[in-house]
Amino acid sequence: RLCAAAAPSLSYQQLKDLKKANVLHIDVRERWEIDRFGKIPESINIPLAELMEALQMDPTDFKEQYNQKMPSKSDPVVFSCLAGTRSKQALGFAMSLGFS
Repeated sequence: RLCAAAAPSLSYQQLKDLKKANVLHIDVRERWEIDRFGKIPESINIPLAELMEALQMDPTDFKEQYNQKMPSKSDPVVFSCLAGTRSKQALGFAMSLGFS
């Protein structure tokens, strides 16, 4: 399952609950946004422009670059951004690569 923060029904509390269930949280904001507005705890930052390439990396390279195990195509993933537009795009990218 992939969840996009673009769905207005995903609250902060729902995200916290999902993260307890071992869901990978990918923040697709730009690095300067993370620096300016802060990092969401236990999320990994992969800017949207890097996402397609990152999701197609060799798992060893992914782990090295993002310090996180690469998600399999069946792992639950949550994408977030500032307003929801980029997370919708991230969801589309992931689905186009065969993520379920």
